[in-house]
Amino acid sequence: MVRSLWSAATGMNAQQTNVDTIANNLANVNTSGFKAQGAQFKSLLYQTIQSNTTTANGDPKPTTSQVGLGVRTASINQYFTQGSLLDNQSSTAFAVSGDGFFAYNNADGNPVYTRNGDFTWALGNTAGSQLVLTTSDGNPVLNTSGAEIKLSGSYVASRITVGSDGTIYYPDANGTPQEVGQKIGLWQFNNPGGLERVGSTSYNATAASGAAINESTSTTVKKSEIQQGYLEGSNVNVATEMVNLIVAQRAYEMNSTAITTTDEMMQTANSLKR
Repeated sequence: MVRSLWSAATGMNAQQTNVDTIANNLANVNTSGFKAQGAQFKSLLYQTIQSNTTTANGDPKPTTSQVGLGVRTASINQYFTQGSLLDNQSSTAFAVSGDGFFAYNNADGNPVYTRNGDFTWALGNTAGSQLVLTTSDGNPVLNTSGAEIKLSGSYVASRITVGSDGTIYYPDANGTPQEVGQKIGLWQFNNPGGLERVGSTSYNATAASGAAINESTSTTVKKSEIQQGYLEGSNVNVATEMVNLIVAQRAYEMNSTAITTTDEMMQTANSLKR
């Protein structure tokens, strides 16, 4: 009976992790570029009560007797399905249609990848007029060469446009958009599920995800498109998450009931001598 106490306790711990994951998804339902997660479980070791033996006639018994010892969280998977494209009034709002990721340099100068295209033009630190495309946190966005996107000259940020391939344009004296020699970079991964999450919408490349694949130089990946004036919404399905939350709560309650039942059985066994 003590075995059932520990098995049910592992079930409660696992369902608590499940509820935590679902709650995080629901909390980020309005976070641009957020990708939902889902907890996955696996069974723990099994204790053999009776091994394969033979019957009185010498015939082998077909099965063994084994009792499971509970469950644990195997992984928390990330789902990189496309989110809805939401209209945004900012000229520096960009959404990726496809499998690509934007890239920016973190404080240590290392590339970090994101689907959140809520960018802005900031003034550079060098002397003179210079615009730098950055994230909302001030990290510089990278071009197709992996360098920071900088525009030197008399540019008005609100008049800068970006094509579907990431090419940056600025209108000439006649109002005709002209390329300025910069292009927003996009990267893909062989296994995006292996990316390491370093924030609500940012990721680091790992050995599991594989190295980042530059869309501008690769001939093996399907090119993504950039939509200016849009942000990619979260891919969290509220109805699905609410159903999962109910299922997780009921599973937690059943494990709690198993502990209570085991406790009552132990009380009954202890009172037999009276």
